[in-house]
Amino acid sequence: MSESETPTLDQFPQRLDLSRVLSRDRFRLSKGWQAIQERLKAGQPVDKDQSKWLEHWQRSQQRFEQREQHRPQTIVYPDLPISDKRDEIAELIRDNQVVVLAGETGSGKTTQLPKICLELGRGVSGMIGHTQPRRVAAHTVSQRIAEELQSPLGELVGYQVRFSDQTSEQSLVKVMTDGILLAEIQNDRFLSRYDTLIIDEAHERSLNIDFLLGFLKQLLPKRPDLKVIITSATIDLERFSQHFDDAPIIEVSGRTYPVDVWYRP
Repeated sequence: MSESETPTLDQFPQRLDLSRVLSRDRFRLSKGWQAIQERLKAGQPVDKDQSKWLEHWQRSQQRFEQREQHRPQTIVYPDLPISDKRDEIAELIRDNQVVVLAGETGSGKTTQLPKICLELGRGVSGMIGHTQPRRVAAHTVSQRIAEELQSPLGELVGYQVRFSDQTSEQSLVKVMTDGILLAEIQNDRFLSRYDTLIIDEAHERSLNIDFLLGFLKQLLPKRPDLKVIITSATIDLERFSQHFDDAPIIEVSGRTYPVDVWYRP
């Protein structure tokens, strides 16, 4: 249906399917549909409510389709250790709500995980939120992912740190500090702007990360469509897994480089 067409009441769905609308609209659309069904059963007029609901539903579907069209179809993976387990990681993300990924420095987990999620169709109904402990890391990681996707920073891939927001309505991936995501909970306790969250470097166990993990534990049953990926160095893996009801763990080896040690005279 094009934007110029007005939805008609006979298009009102008898069974609700919100798989192709934005995640931020799903709760409101679901509650509105249920209210209309109750009024219909009670024999009350619903034409005006149906018309408003259909307009909202149509706009959300159109926005979903626009984001889907902009999702990168071909993603080139650099020669990084994580590439060897790409299929296994993708399968775990597809089949589980929470995945714990252990990756050593140089494994490529930070830059490649959002791209694996994009290949799975994530980032369309809502953004892929990717947290970093520090502002400099959030900026540099977003730049790197944008370069690999051959997209200007702020379009398909954006970032947000304190006093700076380089995201847009087209952004499928948003890299941010964990403090930014924590602050968003105050205005959106369902984190409805996101369909996937990657909590990177969780082993640092800052207060922000601990608060986020505790909050997500309570949120996940209310957001069955939300995927969460916890990345960590090879420590505390079992504790992260147990916190999320024995979530599956996958380990990725790192890449080592020769190191020369020099001593001052």
